[in-house]
This record gives sequence, structure tokens and C-alpha cells, in this order.
Amino acid sequence: MTSTTQRRQDFWLWRLLATGVAFTMFGLGGVLLRVLVFPPQRLFPGSKLDRQRRARWALNGTFRLFIRFMVRVGILTVEFKGADRLGKPGQMILANHPSLLDVVFLVGHVKNANCIVKHGLATNPFTRGPIANAGYITNDESFDMFDRAADVLRNGETLIVFPEGTRTPPNALPQFHRGACAIALRGARIVTPVVIQMNPRSLTKGEPWYRIPPCRMRYVIQVGDDIDPATWSSAHPLPIAGRKMNAWLHAYFEAELARLAPAGSLMNEQSPKAMEVESKRDE
Repeated sequence: MTSTTQRRQDFWLWRLLATGVAFTMFGLGGVLLRVLVFPPQRLFPGSKLDRQRRARWALNGTFRLFIRFMVRVGILTVEFKGADRLGKPGQMILANHPSLLDVVFLVGHVKNANCIVKHGLATNPFTRGPIANAGYITNDESFDMFDRAADVLRNGETLIVFPEGTRTPPNALPQFHRGACAIALRGARIVTPVVIQMNPRSLTKGEPWYRIPPCRMRYVIQVGDDIDPATWSSAHPLPIAGRKMNAWLHAYFEAELARLAPAGSLMNEQSPKAMEVESKRDE
């Protein structure tokens, strides 16, 4: 039987300390941006959109440095495939949400991107400054939120969306709300799926930061092919188009997560929907 000592591999104690430092840095970084960076940026001339672009530039650079720190100290590894295809005008980036760090990876790799974030983060003292200054859209599930999200896409912004609304539970597949498809069908020029596979799973909802895995987290982030929302909107009324698009995305993500999963893992066992998507791709 494997002992506790054997299970805790890969410089476990060092990773625990480094993770604590990283969480502290993240919290302090949000406060320092709010107090020291964003106020001077607002003194420069320009419109509200110019101020938002400057704030997003600061967040993009800060998150890039934060990712580099986590990699250098051995908390995680990350392989981002196809990041250069993100950031197009009117592009909705649609990603699954296995961990707390997913938004950091995407905002850190996509310059001047807008993002739909949880409503509670807009009142959190560590995150409300960055969210407000960057002009991110808070998900209060109102009709106004859907209108604002569709408007930013029609105006040529890139929009990052996590359609699950929360982090994926352990040993489960993503379950998307149809709201993301409703936004895409109303405003997106293209939709680009981004599949985030991490192993071992950690930083899930409700999991404390100090419950680190036995080895460093390994992220593989795969950018998929662009999807034209008109594939569904031109063939069906919007409510039906949204349901069909959402079902297609579910099957796509199931297939891709199974393909990227380590051999022998639960995610590696494909569902019938996932295998159907794979067979259609091979035809």
C-alpha cells in the first residue's frame, strides 16, 4: 500500500509554501492595482474605453507574471496550444472551468479581453477594483447582462465566458448553461472553444488553498477551431438554435476532455455523445 510519504511527491512541502505565497500575492496584487495603478491611469486623457483598455493591459501583464511565478516555483506546469488564435474582434472565447486559475490563464494570454465574471467578485475587496476598472461584465443573470454581453461582441470586443457559471465538480463533466449560447447567437462573429484539462484536479469549488495535490498541477489548454453561430441561427429560431448549439458544445467538450485526459482516468472513458463527435470528425 502506498504510504503518505510516497503519495506526497514532487517537493510537496515546498509547493505548499509556494502556494501560500501565491495566494497572498494574488490578494495583495488586486489591492495594489486598485490603489497604486488604476488611479494614475485615470489621469491620462482618453475615453472610458481607453481607460478600460489600460486597465486590461495592466491585468494582462500582471497575470502573465503571476503565471510565470507559479511555473518557476514549481506549483504547476502549463501548455497553451493555439493561444495566438485568441483575441479576434467579436470573438467569444468559451471555456470549461475546472479550477480557480482558469480566468488567470485566459486573461493573461488575451490582450484587451472583456470577461463575464461572478457577481460576488464585484464586491470582493481583492477583486472589485480590477473588475470595475477593466469594465468586466458581472453575471447577475439579468436581461441587462445578456444585452451588455451581446453589445460588447457586436462592438468588436473579445469576450471570455465560462458557461458553467461555477467550477466543474471533481470527477464530473462540464454542464453548460444555455445563456452563453444565447449571447453568442445574438452578438458573436465567431465562437472559439477552449478546453482546459488539468491533472491532478485541485482548486475546485470549496476546496481550501492548502489542500494541494501530491504532485504539481499540469494544465493543458487547447484552443479549438472557430465556430460560426450562424450554423444554428440560420437554421432554427433562437430558442431552438440555443439548445442545439449547447448540446453540440457539450458533446465537443466531452470528446476533447476525454482525448486530453491521462490514460486510465475517469475522464478518459468517453460517453456516447463524445464518441459521436469523434466519429463525425473522422468522416
